[in-house]
Amino acid sequence: MKFIRTNIPDVILYKPTVFNDDRGYFYEVFKKETFEDFIGFAVDFCQDNEAKSSKGVLRGLHYQLPPFAQSKLVRVVKGKVLDVVVDIRKNSKTFGEKVIVELSEENKYQLFIPKGFAHGYVTLSDDTIFCYKVDAYYNQKSERGILFNDTDLAIDWNFPANELIISEKDKAQVPFKKADLFE
Repeated sequence: MKFIRTNIPDVILYKPTVFNDDRGYFYEVFKKETFEDFIGFAVDFCQDNEAKSSKGVLRGLHYQLPPFAQSKLVRVVKGKVLDVVVDIRKNSKTFGEKVIVELSEENKYQLFIPKGFAHGYVTLSDDTIFCYKVDAYYNQKSERGILFNDTDLAIDWNFPANELIISEKDKAQVPFKKADLFE
């Protein structure tokens, strides 16, 4: 397995070692000790979530404010997504910067998103299954979001805008400059 720091060093790309043979494949999806050794701190994942989406579904950009902020470890079991992470930590050297990674059932990459980041993705194939671990439970009062097509962030979702399927809630999120961010 290989961990790679992205252009935002706190966001980690995990490329597993996959063992293939005529029966199929095997790989370690998550190994707490190895993962924590690399990132340098303990993460206590408490819940696993799964979402199935049609092609063109955009979910995001979501996050929770402290004390219910969440770290996430995300991956795709079936299909393909364009995964987007935005640094919303006001005092960070990478504030407002983004990481964009394609995650798929073929590459089996995972992305670690620590607290202090907004997260979203668009599905690039039908019947995509997206899975993620979180280290804090959902809290509706601390839930926040940023408008997916915010002009200051200028995210290229790599998908025709007129074909995106977006919830009314995500269409109504606030622009980056008006969002409640991390101090």
